[in-house]
Amino acid sequence: MDEEFRGRVVTNEELELFCMQLAEYEMHHHCSLYKYFFNDLVYIVETLDSTRILSELNYRNIVDMEYYVSLKKQCGDSVFSVMLIQDIYDLGKEAVIGLWGSLFAIQNDYPHPNLLGVLDEISRLGPLLLDQINLDENGVALPKDLKDIQDVHRQNLLGKTQQLVEHQAPGLSHPQQSFQISDRYLDLIVVSTKQFRTRNQHEVIDTGGVHEHYLQATQIKLERISPNKLFRWCHRSSCLPHSVLVGGVPGVGKTTLMQKFVFDWVRGELYQRFSFVFFFKFRMLNDIKELSLVDLILKEYPHLQTKLETIFSDPANLLFIFDGLDESVQQMDFRSERLCTSPQIQESLSVLVVSLVKQSLLKGCYVLITSRPTKLALIETQNFQRVSEIMGFFPKERKLYFDKYFLDEKKSEMAFNYVRENGILYTFCYIPSYCWILCTVLSTCFKLQEMCFELLPKTVTQLFVTFFANILTNHSRDTSQVPAQLTSLGWMAGYGVMEHVLGFESRNLETFGVNYSSLLSNFMVESGQGPNVTVSFFHLTIQEFLAALVHYLDYSHEKLQESLDKARRFEDGRGEMFLRFLCGLSDSNTRAVLQKHLGDFSPKTSVGVINWLSNTFSMNVRPDRESDDKRKILNMFASLFESRNRALVAHCLGANKKFQFPEFHLAPLDCTVLAFILECCRDPELVDLDSCFIQTEGLERLYTILHNVMELRLANNDLKDTDMKFIYRILTNPACKIQNLSLKDNSFTEECCPALAAALCENQSLRTLDLSKNKLGGPELENLLNVLSNNACKIGNLSLRATKLTHEHAPLLVSLSGNTNLTHLNLSFNYFADPGCEYIYELIRKSTSLREIRLGTNDFNEESIGRLKSLQNYHPNLNIIL
Repeated sequence: MDEEFRGRVVTNEELELFCMQLAEYEMHHHCSLYKYFFNDLVYIVETLDSTRILSELNYRNIVDMEYYVSLKKQCGDSVFSVMLIQDIYDLGKEAVIGLWGSLFAIQNDYPHPNLLGVLDEISRLGPLLLDQINLDENGVALPKDLKDIQDVHRQNLLGKTQQLVEHQAPGLSHPQQSFQISDRYLDLIVVSTKQFRTRNQHEVIDTGGVHEHYLQATQIKLERISPNKLFRWCHRSSCLPHSVLVGGVPGVGKTTLMQKFVFDWVRGELYQRFSFVFFFKFRMLNDIKELSLVDLILKEYPHLQTKLETIFSDPANLLFIFDGLDESVQQMDFRSERLCTSPQIQESLSVLVVSLVKQSLLKGCYVLITSRPTKLALIETQNFQRVSEIMGFFPKERKLYFDKYFLDEKKSEMAFNYVRENGILYTFCYIPSYCWILCTVLSTCFKLQEMCFELLPKTVTQLFVTFFANILTNHSRDTSQVPAQLTSLGWMAGYGVMEHVLGFESRNLETFGVNYSSLLSNFMVESGQGPNVTVSFFHLTIQEFLAALVHYLDYSHEKLQESLDKARRFEDGRGEMFLRFLCGLSDSNTRAVLQKHLGDFSPKTSVGVINWLSNTFSMNVRPDRESDDKRKILNMFASLFESRNRALVAHCLGANKKFQFPEFHLAPLDCTVLAFILECCRDPELVDLDSCFIQTEGLERLYTILHNVMELRLANNDLKDTDMKFIYRILTNPACKIQNLSLKDNSFTEECCPALAAALCENQSLRTLDLSKNKLGGPELENLLNVLSNNACKIGNLSLRATKLTHEHAPLLVSLSGNTNLTHLNLSFNYFADPGCEYIYELIRKSTSLREIRLGTNDFNEESIGRLKSLQNYHPNLNIIL
């Protein structure tokens, strides 16, 4: 957990003062706080230990704990949280204060950032918070002439933001191609994060890889806030932020969020404290050399000319939104001391933006900027009081998107289940753009292939090949021009990938011979007017796919090698997706889908890519070394996965038999890729996944191949009792080769013991089993010990260290003496105490095979320790460690 969220020890005096502060508010004030914090409260109750919260509420005689425990079992976490918060509010002021007091009391044990942030905001701001809530709802009273110009300004912004058009490929029509943004918009979650400078991997891949971990991490250390709270009190920086930075990968919804933000302000539903909002897109400002802030605003909003000076007189009522910092050709140096102090002074755009952020220009105004992570990794972000990231769709929202797209429950269920089972596709579904592409492809596949899932895409390359094939099938009357058009477009796309160019001007189109035809309009969108029109790809990944495809359409040995080497050297990782597409297209079966549209592809490209991949892997990748860069290894694995070339994988792996990723977070995407690699490896000796946070979804993607490993380490992965079914399938596979298995430090309880016992009854390979640091103490433990005590059990090294065993379980352990294969037993760090000593003594005395037994830290007194040590004489070949 981040240092600033470790929490502090709150005292009873602080709790009393907090409740006294709330007691001074009238019920209508509590109503305002309730509405303002409702989503926060629901999320806090849903995320934290509800039993502890209910216990506090029950202690204060606010709720009947037994009733609400039963209610939660009936309706689930989400519904329960809403009902609990609503019920407490309905009980009146004293109950509401009791809820706040309960939350204040548990922050010692549950220092969740949302909880700490809410409590800090109430404590620090006091009555000022109520004033802010009122101001956000009702706005600032303006003179009539300024109110009239505000109405004109709102109407202007309404026309620019109310429509959100989904890009549809021709022939793939959908009932809801264009509709009101308020109907389409799915709430995007903004999560406060650390500085972006620490993140230097490719933005789609890196965030795609760790995204599931972020979703898990939101439960323990990341602050989840909604868009209407971007300018609320920031617990991290202990201030009301004036400058906010919002990051997010391409397609995750940054522009949509900003459009919705402005749209809701126009309709009076969001941040009415701002009398005027100015919305700019960096890509539309790239032709600007120097201008004043006045000129900048009037260029976009000429209707404000007569009142601009008056508007500037109260900067605290102004919000400037700049969307797409990564698309700006000007470098924003937030460390620069060159600042602008007057709206009338001519300066570069970068100086104006930096001056607004650093408050030298219109001191007191508010600034909101969005950007992709790769750009944020290169700038100084300390001038922003809140740095956040759009996390995209959480799992429930992904399912909701599929439901809304298909409008048919059966098709939606089939499509979502297919994607859910395909880890590499599902992981990318947090990006709304990917959801759209997936749904578009799957809807067409359902029609053409009568729902034949065997023919559906299984890799990202196959997904985009199918996506492009659908467009080409439904697009062109003159198919003879398609290869030439895509070739010119592909070379321009490649130039953009290598030079980090996302918006293309007319001179770029002329240089590469790109004719903006109806075909190309399926991949690109125009922005701007007149001579300042630029075109950009709908999605960065479409640009990267075309950049890879062109090497198969128009082979050049020199260009291919240059692109491969250059993409590999990018330190920010922006070449990774391009490389994966190049490798994916090396598979002839994958390319075949496009062949009827584009003709034969150059086989030399495939040979060049395969040779490069083989050489690069052999020189740079050693998965058996713990010290090597695991992300680089996984990136190479992902390229091999896209190639679907099992022979190539086996050749690249060579003599490597060990795969070590300890303490490196593996996302479900990584696990899918690793499973493919392991499947291609002959007789792997070791797979070390200790502390990889794979959890259920990761294990689900790996278990079908893990039986081939001789040593498997799965410690500290938060595996639960429900995950034991995967362990059972691994161990009971007839071809299971596992000799050493570590399951220590997970979340297993006694409930998993029957399944594990059943697996051990069938398994004949296992020799070492480590179950340390799991809570196995309980009645079901007997099932497991009965199997472990059987002489047919081959396990010789067993660790039950720190498994919550007490003197009540000690009698069961005596039976372990019946297993003559058991030579090493670890029972340390349990709670046998002196009542259990007698049975441990009996176990040692009866055992004929034990060579070492560890019993340290079991609360034995000196007499018990002496008695156990005396057995050393009885068993001179046995090492008793106390």
